[in-house]
Amino acid sequence: MSTGAGIIEPNPARLLVASADPNFRSQFLSEGLQPESDVDHALSGAHALAKLNSRSFDTLILDRQLPDLNVHEVAQLVRRRFPQVNVRIVDGPSETIALAQPELLEKLSSVKSEDQTEPEGLPAMVGRGRAMQRIYKLAGLVATRDTTVLITGETGTGKELVARGIHQISRRANNPFVVVNCAAIPETLLEAELFGHARGAFTGAVQSRVGRIHNAHSGTLFLDEIGDLPLTMQAKLLRFLQDGEVQRLGSSDVFRVDVRVVCATNVNLLNQVKQKLFRQDLYYRIAVFPVELPPLRERPEDIGLLAEKFLADLCSEASVPSKRLSASSVAFLRQSHWPGNVRELQHAVERAFILAGRETQIHVEHFSQTMDSSHVSGL
Repeated sequence: MSTGAGIIEPNPARLLVASADPNFRSQFLSEGLQPESDVDHALSGAHALAKLNSRSFDTLILDRQLPDLNVHEVAQLVRRRFPQVNVRIVDGPSETIALAQPELLEKLSSVKSEDQTEPEGLPAMVGRGRAMQRIYKLAGLVATRDTTVLITGETGTGKELVARGIHQISRRANNPFVVVNCAAIPETLLEAELFGHARGAFTGAVQSRVGRIHNAHSGTLFLDEIGDLPLTMQAKLLRFLQDGEVQRLGSSDVFRVDVRVVCATNVNLLNQVKQKLFRQDLYYRIAVFPVELPPLRERPEDIGLLAEKFLADLCSEASVPSKRLSASSVAFLRQSHWPGNVRELQHAVERAFILAGRETQIHVEHFSQTMDSSHVSGL
C-alpha cells in the first residue's frame, strides 16, 4: 500500500500518453503518479494505435499536435475499435499538469471527454468545412451497412481515401481492402484479375489462382475508375453483384464470397449510359448510395489545413525540424483554382518544401516559383 502523498492506490488507471514531445509525456510521471508500468507512452498516433492493439488501457491522452495523424481521426478510430478506452485530447502543458492529478485521473476512467461530441471525420481525410462535414456524415451512415457505394468526383479529390475510410470504420475494418484500378489493367487480363483462373485457362496460366474479388472475401472491394470497365466485363461484374458468386476463368467451380463493393469514377456515368458505353442496369446496381466529393476550389477553408498536414508529413519523412507556412503563403494557396485538386496541392507543398531548403518557414515565393499563375485567381 502506498504511503507517499499524491500516490495512486493499487490498481490505478492504465494510461497511454501519445505525443512526440518528451516534456508532454514526462508530465505524467513527474506529477506523483505510480511507476512507469502504469503509464505507457506512444510517440505518434500510429504508435498509439499499435500499443492499443498489444495491451489494454483505461485512458488515452492525446497531444493535439500529433506528428503523423490528425488527432480527431485517431480519437475516432480508438472510440470505434476500443470503446472501453476513454479518450482525452489535451491542448498543452498546463492542461497536461491538471490532468496528471490523481483525483482527475480517477474521473477520466468513468467520464467521457467533451471532445467525443465533436463531429467525426474519416481516417486520413483532412477538412472541417461544411462540404467535408457532409461527406463524413454520409460515410458514417453507410459504413455500418453493406450497401454498395459509388464515389464520384474530379481527379485528385480523394476518392480512394474516402473508400478506405468507409472500410476502416465498418465492421469489416480488420479484413482485406482490395483495390482494382479498372483503367490500369488490360482488357485481356481483367477477367482473370477479377475472377481468377484455372491452370491452363490461357497461354501462360501455369497454375490456378483466385482473383481479386475472392481476395476481398469478408472485406471490401474497391473498383476505381469503374467508368473505364469494358462492356464485356460490365455484364460479368453485374452477375457477381447480383449473385455474390465467382467463377474462375477456365473452371466450372463456383465460389460464394462475402464482399462489400465500393466504386469510384471521375466521369459522369449517366452520360456514359446515354452513349451506350455503360450498362444502365449496372449503374443502378453500383449507385445505391452515391457520394459526390467536392473539388478543392469549393472548400477553400480546408486548404490551409491540408497544406500544413502535407508539410508536417514531409518534415517527418525527411527527419528535419518542423516547418511552418507563412500567413501570406496560405492566403496565396487559397486563391488558386487547383484543377488537380488535393493531389496538386500536395505536390505544390512538396516542391515548396524542397525549395525552402533549411528555412523554417514556407513563403509565397517558394510556391510562386513553380506554380502556373493561371491557376491563381486575380493574377
